Order: sequence, then C-alpha cells, then structure tokens
Amino acid sequence: MKKEKEILKWLNGDLSSEEIEVLKKPEGFETLEKIAHYSSKLETPKVDAQKALDHFKARNKSKKETKVRTLNFKTMYRAAAVIVVMLTSAYFLFYNTTTSFETQIAQTKTFHLPDNSEVLLNAASKITFNEKKWDKKRDLTLEGEAYFRVKKGQTFSVNTSDGIVKVLGTHFNVKQRKNYFEVSCFEGLVSVTHNNETIKLPPGKTFRLINNTIEDVPDFNAQNPSWMQQESSFDRIPLDQVIAELERQYDIKIKTEGVDTSKLFTGSFTHKDQKIALEAITIPLKLSYKIEGKTIIFYNYGVQ
Repeated sequence: MKKEKEILKWLNGDLSSEEIEVLKKPEGFETLEKIAHYSSKLETPKVDAQKALDHFKARNKSKKETKVRTLNFKTMYRAAAVIVVMLTSAYFLFYNTTTSFETQIAQTKTFHLPDNSEVLLNAASKITFNEKKWDKKRDLTLEGEAYFRVKKGQTFSVNTSDGIVKVLGTHFNVKQRKNYFEVSCFEGLVSVTHNNETIKLPPGKTFRLINNTIEDVPDFNAQNPSWMQQESSFDRIPLDQVIAELERQYDIKIKTEGVDTSKLFTGSFTHKDQKIALEAITIPLKLSYKIEGKTIIFYNYGVQ
C-alpha cells in the first residue's frame, strides 16, 4: 500500500531525487517509466463553456414548452359519425317498435294483430302500427284496401289519408286508393270521420268518397267483400278506378286511346283469368283492347 502511494506521487512529480532512486530498485520500474511517458502525452479535452451553457438552456426550455398538436378533423368527423350510427341503431332497436304488413301487386295476405284481430290485405296494400303501445291504443294506418275482423275491446282505429274509421269490435272493409275512399260495415257498428264529420255505419251500409265527393251507395247483404273470393266488384265506379284495380290484380299496364275514363262501370272481374277479366270490362262498355308487349290498350269499339 505504501509503495502504491509512492508510485502515484512519482507520477505526479511529488517525489525527491533520493526517493526516486529508492523506487527504481525493484524490478518492473521500466514499465512504470513507459506508463509515465505516454500519460504525459495525453491531453485533457477542451470544453467551450459558453457553447455548453447555451446548449443546456435550450434543452431546459424545450422540456418546459407544451407540445401543440394539430386537430385531425377527419378523424373527429368519423368518430362523430360512428356515434350517430350507434345512437340511431339503439333507438330503432329499443324504442322504435313500428310493425308493418304489406302486399305486392297481384298478392293478398292475412295477418293477425297483437290482440289477435285479423287483417286481410288486398293487393298493393300496407298497414303499420306500434306493437309496443298496442295494448293501450289499438291504432293503425292503412294504405290500400283491407278487411278487418276486430276482436272486442277498446276503440280500434284505422287511419287513412281520407278519413278515420273507428270501431269497438266488428267486421268491416276499408279501401283507400288515389281519389277513392270507401268503408263498408259487415258486422257491428263502424264510425267514419271525414272532414271533422262523423258518420255511423251499421251492417250493410257503405261510406264512399270519389274525387273528394261523397257518393250515395245502395245497401248490400254480402257477408264479406268480393275481393276475398278473388273477384273485384263495382257499382257505378269510374272506369279509371276499375282500370287501376285491374292493374293491381294482374300486374299489367293499361293505356287508353280516345276512351272516356270517367264513364261509370257496374260489374265485376275475376282475379283468376286475365282474358276473361279484360272482356268483363271492355264488352259492357263497348270497348276493344289490344296487347302490345307488356302493355294493354283500351280503345273504342270499331275505331281501329
């Protein structure tokens, strides 16, 4: 330990000449001399104090400054859109309980409502109602034509664009088409409201509205509407309404050439045979028809 201290003093130049002579006696001193020689050639790295200080200040300042990030609005819009879709889906899943039944052209179907009331939809017709609220409010909307067999209970309402039909429990038919509205009672009592006026219909009575004009309709004694037996019947109905029904039942397009479509028609046509149906309409009205592709043209007899 003492000798190590003397070597360090020698390297630092702190030994006297006498002490150096004593230190040279052991073997290996030549190695120490080489170490001392090369170590004296080493230079301590020079440091630019001002430059180092400036660098330190810059680093310290960068740590304190808050990073500012540019908002990505595209990402925000996408996130907002996702939220809207989720909320909309949740609404329709948990709150919107609207149920619809509908038929296509040349199709009839039978449906049952939540209270087991029965609805028979004629071609190209639709009903909608709130299934969740049905127990408290038997209320539905009709577009087209339907026959109802309503179970007894609280008021049952059928809403159309031309009027409202209300019953407690009965059998009745409602037809609402363009420029045509008709309600027929087959059992019980039916209440029809049009333009804030209410009319009571007992069995065998009909309320009919054509081009917004109330029509007089004779009583009937049928048990149900003719369309349920695959036949459409008319009593003094404008030809354009008859043609429209024919198109719905057979999925065809009918045009007229020089024909007065306001003329009244009384009669019926079958839903089972198109040729027989066409003849059932044209012959009584002294009309002829021709088929061009998928279109049928009505014209006055003897003109072509």
